Amino acid sequence: MLTPRHAARLSALVTSCAVAFSAIAQSTAPPGQTYPAKPIRIITTEAGSGNDIAVRIMAPGLTAALGQQMIVDNRGIGSAELAAKAPPDGYTLLSYGTSLWLTPLLRNNVTYDPIRDYAPITLTARAPGIIVVPVSLPAKSIPELIALARSKPGELNYGSAATGSLPHLAGELFKSMAGVNIVRIPYKGSAQALNALIGEQVQMMFSNVGVVTSQLKAGRLRALAVSTAQPSALAPGLPTVSSAGLPGYEVSSPFAMFAPGKTPAPLIARLNHEMVRILNSPDVKDKLFSTGVEIVANTPQELAAVIQAEIAKWGKVIREVGIRE
Repeated sequence: MLTPRHAARLSALVTSCAVAFSAIAQSTAPPGQTYPAKPIRIITTEAGSGNDIAVRIMAPGLTAALGQQMIVDNRGIGSAELAAKAPPDGYTLLSYGTSLWLTPLLRNNVTYDPIRDYAPITLTARAPGIIVVPVSLPAKSIPELIALARSKPGELNYGSAATGSLPHLAGELFKSMAGVNIVRIPYKGSAQALNALIGEQVQMMFSNVGVVTSQLKAGRLRALAVSTAQPSALAPGLPTVSSAGLPGYEVSSPFAMFAPGKTPAPLIARLNHEMVRILNSPDVKDKLFSTGVEIVANTPQELAAVIQAEIAKWGKVIREVGIRE
């Protein structure tokens, strides 16, 4: 028969064991089951950029789904390096695009590796590319543009922003695949290049659909084709460059989500599941579409394959043009 004293000791022992077993269970549970336990920081580029806008549209849904606040941290230059050095515990994420894998191809002093230092989560969205010309240019299709360029080697110009930017590389890829000699005119930014195009100081521009939509509607520019693999709902009625005369030509601006390299697979799977679900919700789809992008929402493996293909394609163009710094 237990005395009150022994009963109290036994009760204390049972409680102690229960606490210990609970701690063990929590420490050995798969990360995806206990995550997240605190707010999550999403590092991205400057405020108002495509990466920033995309993640801010997604953030409320992620906060509701994961039960923790999403903190958007705009770091601009240095965002990628900061995310690469963060602990791989799922509490620091990165919203980034083409620059993540283009920068190491263009510069020698990059401190991160786009494959080793990041765990892909999902390709959230893609901004379709488009080729536009002034309405006064005789070419009204891709074949006509190529024929015009071939008849006037070195006389046609295209405007683009920074050296090594996607519009610059898109122009060089077009030149290579079409076998034409068109001259790049560099500008400080896309706005300046667009103004030069409207003013007919250059004869073509490789842009994102969202950048030129208002000018197309106003009749100041003519669109010849989109540069995505499939026709885009953002530019209804336009053919693809590939189907219109340059098979295999494909350029778009992707927005993607990453975690630091070596982040546990269960955490990546949890994040991918929630992000894909949120991206495919009608409200988020509509909001992102209104900014000039189309939802992708793929798997980590598919995003990794996209990055590998992009590195191979743009690495070849960069080597051919000789623009590595």
